[in-house]
Formats: sequence, structure tokens, C-alpha cells
Amino acid sequence: MPSQLPLRFGVNMFVPGSLQEWRAKCRRAEELGFDVLGVADHLGFPAPFPSLVLAAEATERIRLTTFVLNTPFYNPALLARDAASTDRFVDGRMELGLGAGYVQAEFDTAEIPFPSGGRRVEQLERTVTTLRRLFEDPAYEPRPAQPSGPPLLIAGWGDRLLRVAATHADIIAFPGGWANASGDALQLAGAAQMDDRIAYVRGLLGERADSVELNLLVQQVVPPTDGASMPDRFAPLPPGAEDLPEEVPSVLVGSPEDMVQQIKERRERYGFTYFTVMEYNMEIFAPVIQALR
Repeated sequence: MPSQLPLRFGVNMFVPGSLQEWRAKCRRAEELGFDVLGVADHLGFPAPFPSLVLAAEATERIRLTTFVLNTPFYNPALLARDAASTDRFVDGRMELGLGAGYVQAEFDTAEIPFPSGGRRVEQLERTVTTLRRLFEDPAYEPRPAQPSGPPLLIAGWGDRLLRVAATHADIIAFPGGWANASGDALQLAGAAQMDDRIAYVRGLLGERADSVELNLLVQQVVPPTDGASMPDRFAPLPPGAEDLPEEVPSVLVGSPEDMVQQIKERRERYGFTYFTVMEYNMEIFAPVIQALR
């Protein structure tokens, strides 16, 4: 059943550059019509919170998000301070994206223990409940600009994490697949696998199903000249998914007109209304936004 929420489009930034280059990229994202600018949270990438404050200075309307924080890296009370301060400094344009973390090498580099998947999800839920409690306390300082704090986006794929998201999130983000054991490759989900995840979440949401936004992280935008080629960072496609794009929901293929139709189909079939592309697909995807406006 398609959602009645309006379409939104985000771009996830992760390429470091100079201050001038960063400002120019943020302005360009706004010029192209994106609704949300995100900053990924991986070692080797720019730090999310200062990047978002600088993005706010360079832009006027675009919303700003952490997409997504490696939540086990953060003390919940200290994260609340950073999120509230950032929301204030960006004039309430912030959305707070959270994930459970999945790249063991980053934990090792940071000399932080890498818990089991279940323990990481528990840490995520504990963080979310702490944030909600603090932001809802009128005596809490620093006060975020938005009365109850930034809207919460929770991203993930597995049952335990999606249960947390269905209980607490304003936005549930689907990465389009799942990471392998070491976190260095992504197995893209086929259409049937996405159907299963959406049905699972909708069953958990109950009465909240019409008000919670569903996000799809578009892993690749493939113009016609590239055929159905896929980058090396992806694991082999799921069985029966060689016929892109119908069988791989997180991939858009073809002309802008083709992609417009694919966006409409994903909204109709899965209920996605919020689509995020990667920085390297920002310019390629812009005509799709213009056509859908």
C-alpha cells in the first residue's frame, strides 16, 4: 500500500575536501533540489556534527542528517549534548540518523570492543531511549531547537534492529541489503527479500504505519551508457536478480524517465517516500528529482 507522505530526496556525503569545496558541494545539493543532506559516520570521512553545522551556514532550506551514526561509538548523554547543540546551531533543520555499526575494522582502529550484533542493537535502543528522555525534559540543556529534539532515523535490516526502529523511529531507513561478516561488502537484496522486510516492519508499526517515513538508501544509480554494471564493493547479486532494476530495489537504472517510473514503483510496492543517493550519484540523480517535482 503506497504511503500518503510526500516524496523527499536526500544525498549522503562522505568525500572530504577543503572548507571551500565543502560549502560549494552543500550549496550544489540545495540547488539541485535535494531535501536532505546527510553525512556518513565512518573513520576516514569528515566528522558528522561539525560538517552539518558548516553545511547549514552554506545553505538556506535543506535539512541535515547524520546518515548514520555508528551508535556504539557514542556515550548516550554526550551524544545528546552534541545532537542538541547541532540542532540549535542549524536552526532546527537537523534529523538524527542512527545505526548499530557493522564494520569491525573501524572498532579495532578506534580500540573499541566490537560487541555481537545483539549487543550493538541493545546499545542502540539504550541510546534512543536516553535521547528521548533527555529531549522531552524541559529542564534539559542545551535545548535543541526542535521541541522534542531532532526527528530520529534508524537504519538497518535485521529483525532485532527493525523492532527497535518500529518502536522508536520517526523514519526507518533500509540500506537495500546487508553487510557481510567483515562489513567490507554489501549483499544487495532482491525484490522478494525487500517485500519480506517491509511486511515485517509494517506488522510491527501497527497504527504508526501511516506516520512513519520509510527511507531507501539507493546504492547505485546506473545511467544507460553503463548498462547494468555494478561496483566491486557489492557482493554478487541475489539469485534471479540479474535483470536490473526490477529485482534490485536499491538500484536505479536507465534514463531519468526510467528512474522516475522506478521511484513510483518503489513507492507503490514498498511505501518508500524518502530516497537517499550517494554523493557520487548526486548530479546523475538530479534530473529525476526535477521530473518528479
